Amino acid sequence: MSAAHLWASQSTCFGWPFFFLPRRVSMTVMTILIRLALGGACFGLPVLCAAAQPGPIDPQQIRADVKYLSSDLLEGRGVGTRGGDLATDYIARQLAAAGAKPAAADGTYFQKVPLVGITTQPETKLTATAGGKTVDFKLLDELVGIDTSQREKTEFDADAVFVGHGITAPEWKWDDFKGVDVKGKVLVLFTNEPTSDYPKFFDGRALTYYGRWVYKYEEGLRRGARAVLIIHTTPTAGYGWEVVRGSWAREMPYVKLAAGESALSLTGWLSREAGDKMLALAGKSVDELLAASEKADFRPIELGIRFHGKMVSRLRELDTRNVAGLIEGSDPKLKSEVVVYTAHWDHLGIGTPVNGDSIYNGAIDNATGCGIVLELARAWAALPAKPRRSALFLFVTAEEGGLKGSEYYAHHPLIPAAKTAIDLNFDAVPPWGRAKQVTIGGAERIDVLPLAENVAKRLKLEIQPDARPEQGHYFRSDHFSFARAGVPAFSIGLGTEFDGKPAGYGQRMWEQYNKLDYHHPSDEYREDWDFTADAQAAEFGFILGGDIANQDKLPDWRAGDQFHRQ
Repeated sequence: MSAAHLWASQSTCFGWPFFFLPRRVSMTVMTILIRLALGGACFGLPVLCAAAQPGPIDPQQIRADVKYLSSDLLEGRGVGTRGGDLATDYIARQLAAAGAKPAAADGTYFQKVPLVGITTQPETKLTATAGGKTVDFKLLDELVGIDTSQREKTEFDADAVFVGHGITAPEWKWDDFKGVDVKGKVLVLFTNEPTSDYPKFFDGRALTYYGRWVYKYEEGLRRGARAVLIIHTTPTAGYGWEVVRGSWAREMPYVKLAAGESALSLTGWLSREAGDKMLALAGKSVDELLAASEKADFRPIELGIRFHGKMVSRLRELDTRNVAGLIEGSDPKLKSEVVVYTAHWDHLGIGTPVNGDSIYNGAIDNATGCGIVLELARAWAALPAKPRRSALFLFVTAEEGGLKGSEYYAHHPLIPAAKTAIDLNFDAVPPWGRAKQVTIGGAERIDVLPLAENVAKRLKLEIQPDARPEQGHYFRSDHFSFARAGVPAFSIGLGTEFDGKPAGYGQRMWEQYNKLDYHHPSDEYREDWDFTADAQAAEFGFILGGDIANQDKLPDWRAGDQFHRQ
């Protein structure tokens, strides 16, 4: 039990948690004691001491939230499902219990997000033909893909052109298209970006947005392609085929198209084996074309292959929503501006059974982030003296389908981007004990980095650099949607070192998690988990967000950064 507050005993309704009623006590006394202990050091500074000191973060409350949100009752928190509704209802009740106000435009906690769920049906067919030979691709085993035109049936015949990594980056003097018209074609390419001969291109080892698979589809659409097929390799993707298969072999959410808006007939992946089988029709191989795509003088290759696609899809409008609660700041002028804390509430729902289990619970990914942001709302609400700016606690939908909920929010913000100080995101924060390190990948792009470094020092945490910048983690979670809208944003996570554990413990645990549990039904809550580290991540975000909320100026990107505020 926290020294700063007491919790009411858990109420239940039909066997599952209804809500927890926090009873915060002696907060004013606690603040006075903190100030006395500091010898009045905070007096006269432009930040409030209540926001600057470690807050009443309860790891057991985070545990309780994670346990419920990842329970089988919620059936994997799929978008547009009963389990998703239970999750968002629970989050809204927790926000209300904490004292956060409804933040949506209609006076509720819910921002409706108009999505269409697309499920590729078994009748879908894709063939490649050249020189009188035809190759069929077996759905799921060799091919995954979605018809993003949002039609129930689509057929196409189109010639294939290989376009390397499919990148046009003028600032790097790199162009894989070289002026070739690919309108109406099927683009065949690799994800990621060239790395071997040009270490200084594309930020060297660190992946840029040009390397993300989402960019490949966006660029193909901009150039009028009919379809885009990525040939999967584990090194270029950063994960195995089973991850791709598991993520795409289910309903995928997309923002509903406007009238007349164009889309690709197929956004898809081929397994490496299928890629070799297809390229053999052109007398080429995956290794050969991957090597060719590493050169700046690469030019598109007409493969002499014609694809025939028959896409059959089940469509349904998804009733889904972001959840948002607001705690107002204390400054009459600055309270119209917000610090945003985000976490995605969705996971993969019910899917292909693994060892007899079909519920993809998503305990670490991302019930942990939700538990942290809920506890941040409780801690922020408990402050007797609120920071100058307000705080928005935002739980977004459809992250697993490509950041769709945060993308929609960025285009339809409840608080304008110009009045949003920063987004601090939490995604998959592992409950593995007491952490020695925190990760803040992307903070180096923002002028609050010195402030974040100071917070880490105060909490006796090291800041661990991104151990795998080539994975492009900055572009793979919801803070990126805010960055694209010009709002400074990054995720707060944990490093690889933990108290009382062997060196590199966290790295080995991540490797095991990625291999066995990531996007698998085995990502389940465990009673032996230690949520101390999650509380540490929450505390870091609590102090940093409070300090940012009390600054005179809004944070901004460092000069020259591509996301600089307009």
